[in-house]
Amino acid sequence: MGKEKLAQAFQKVKERGDKAFVPYIMAGDGGLDQLDDQLAFLEEAGATVVELGIAFSDPVADGPTIQEAGLRALANGVSLRAVLNKLKEKKNERNIPIVLMTYINPIHTYGVREFATSCAEAGVDGLIIPDLPLEEEGLVTDSLAENEIALIRLAALTSTEDRLTEIAKRTEGFLYAVTVTGTTGARSSFKENLGEHLEKLQKVCHVPVLAGFGVSTPEHVASLTEHCDGVVVGSRIVDLLHKGERETIKELIGSARVSKVN
Repeated sequence: MGKEKLAQAFQKVKERGDKAFVPYIMAGDGGLDQLDDQLAFLEEAGATVVELGIAFSDPVADGPTIQEAGLRALANGVSLRAVLNKLKEKKNERNIPIVLMTYINPIHTYGVREFATSCAEAGVDGLIIPDLPLEEEGLVTDSLAENEIALIRLAALTSTEDRLTEIAKRTEGFLYAVTVTGTTGARSSFKENLGEHLEKLQKVCHVPVLAGFGVSTPEHVASLTEHCDGVVVGSRIVDLLHKGERETIKELIGSARVSKVN
């Protein structure tokens, strides 16, 4: 399914008049045996897609909360191969699309072609690789395309207009619009011209534009989704899940719901 499954998920949200909500969780935080339950919970809570992080020893895009979750996962012996094997077990019982967030080094170590095949077998629909620039993505694009896996690009605030346009044209699944400079982590506010920036990206992008990094409250969700198609929430979800505060997660996911659902 891959790209098609992602497109269908976003289309359903659009048809309801809602905004997309993509929670990020760290695979294996709390033990890999918890993953199926965590994914089922997020699907039931109304998430559009789940972004699933893979613990890595040098996570350049991750802030403190996600780094700590990664360390907990690594302490539990979690590996990229183990996560894919776990996802494969319940592939046919899972409806929500899965996007993996990992770095190029683990993919290279795994073997790009084998990795792409394993992703397809595990029911992975998309991939985010923060440390893979446009100029180097030929390393993975053919293998991902063969397996119908979307390569989701990140659009940084610091990129030039020409580069942002190129990223927006190339991205698949959705465009991940980074809302802050620096790493992930909850923020109290965003730059004043962020809304204008998101609207510009929407004009040049053929897939949904989702804002992420620093999004942590229902107010953030409401404010950002005035200018784009949805949000990605990571550190806040990771923190709440670790603390067992699932009702708060439900409320946060529900804040992207514009339509009234009984």
